Amino acid sequence: MPERFDLIVRGGQVVAGGSLGTTGCDLGIRGGRFTAIGDLSDAVAGDVIDARGLHVLPGVIDSQVHLREPGLEHKEDLATGTAGAALGGVTAVFEMPNTKPNTATAGDLADKLDRARGRAWVDHAFYIGATGENAEQLAELERLPGAAGVKVFMGSSTGTLLIEDDATLDRVLAHGRRRVAVHAEDEDRLRERRALLNVPDPHPRLHPLWRDVETALRATTRLIASARRHRRRVHVLHITTAEELAFLAGHRDIASVECLPQHLTLAAPECYERLGTYAQMNPPIRDQRHQDALWTAVRCGLIDVLASDHAPHTRAEKDKPYPESPAGLTGVQTLLPLMLDHVARGRLTLDRLVDLTSGGPCRVFGLAGKGRIAIGYDADLTVVDLAARRTITNQWIVSKCGWTPYDGMTVTGWPVMTVVRGNVVMREGQLVGTALGEPIRFVETL
Repeated sequence: MPERFDLIVRGGQVVAGGSLGTTGCDLGIRGGRFTAIGDLSDAVAGDVIDARGLHVLPGVIDSQVHLREPGLEHKEDLATGTAGAALGGVTAVFEMPNTKPNTATAGDLADKLDRARGRAWVDHAFYIGATGENAEQLAELERLPGAAGVKVFMGSSTGTLLIEDDATLDRVLAHGRRRVAVHAEDEDRLRERRALLNVPDPHPRLHPLWRDVETALRATTRLIASARRHRRRVHVLHITTAEELAFLAGHRDIASVECLPQHLTLAAPECYERLGTYAQMNPPIRDQRHQDALWTAVRCGLIDVLASDHAPHTRAEKDKPYPESPAGLTGVQTLLPLMLDHVARGRLTLDRLVDLTSGGPCRVFGLAGKGRIAIGYDADLTVVDLAARRTITNQWIVSKCGWTPYDGMTVTGWPVMTVVRGNVVMREGQLVGTALGEPIRFVETL
């Protein structure tokens, strides 16, 4: 009798992750996990995917998205945001806590998990937002099933979460064990420099002047000092400056580092002249010097994780005059197409991209059973056509806001299939089946 599987992926170039390299082989999936890797030409399955001519990657994990539910569903919700993830080849997301209400209690987390059930197209976890009120409870909150860990806003951005002083930051980092994700901008300096915007007809090109290099570096330096006081691992989100990278290179034992496709792809001042407020985000897109430093950090291994910071706002909101316009760009659906284009242009290897989007998130955050194509792991796959040329358009974006800063950009490399725990949820640009995303499991919470 031939061996039987639920799903077989045949003939693709499998980029296994870790030290397994890339090889042409078949994948056998049963019960949502990989159960065979090799020549399965004699096996049978309920569904067989012909992956000849395609590359089969471990499922892409986007560890920073804002899906706006509850309270801000006019911008996005868990169904539309995760649909965009699936269409973009993303199999799992970590969602941020700055909703209405903020995700700051066990009840808030339970509400989000309930809302995601039967509506999320990909697997998911939700950050707990650190506040002055819940600091002493964070050790318990971070270990709840479905919690991605703790998120700290050191500088004000979208929403009301803010830990601006060192005393409160110390209280937060003193309670808990898991790595804390941090938006590092110095609130005092932001307030001091806000007057720079008091000019006739302020333009978004002022955004990186207001939220300058020192604003970022000062917060990151304060963060590392507090992390060392409390021996607490931290994850510095969306790094944008050459100065922060140089500093963090000396603190790899305690700090991991994230960067975004936006900061690797767009550069000031051109992006602000062309896109206006549609290039406005926090921390800001900076000039070529900083982008070059980010690419060097990507290539040399200083960057651990690549995420999108998907942060949708409606056109009506983004069309407000700067600085009343909100900061944030869409990104979960375009993360992989943008980065595959960078691969095609020789800026990084496919293996390095896989490590940044699969292996890196698993190492940094302690995901259980994800991030590799290996026996016993969740059968999460992102199948890509490295030769496909496609044009990113606003019409392709399924986010409620309906726009992307990359509208009209032609890229080489495209996701053609998304598989979540052995279930095909996107095939050739179309959602397939039903939303079956589940909470992500973490090593610390098993």
